[in-house]
Amino acid sequence: MSDSAPEGGGLPVETILERLQNLQGWTLDDGKLVKSYRFPDFVIAVGFVDRVTVVAEEQNHHPDLAITWGKVTVHLRSHDVAGITGRDFRLAAAIDAISDAGSAKQESE
Repeated sequence: MSDSAPEGGGLPVETILERLQNLQGWTLDDGKLVKSYRFPDFVIAVGFVDRVTVVAEEQNHHPDLAITWGKVTVHLRSHDVAGITGRDFRLAAAIDAISDAGSAKQESE
């Protein structure tokens, strides 16, 4: 299976839902993979974002991040194909690994 999709597409919904079963706490919402992480305070939440930034740069794939006090919500979508691709799933798994190594409490939105 290709990690890219034809222009204007992304992976089929059936494939996305199947692959979501391998990611804990991620959901499909409005054409994006979404997950929220909770932290004890704002500073630790921003530190998590800093670590996500390094991985996103390494993968050359950048999530939309919403930061509030003690909470970071991640939205993943491949903007170049206007859909979800294998790149989104790779980055989601990498973000979970960062979270597992830190002090995030994962939650579904």
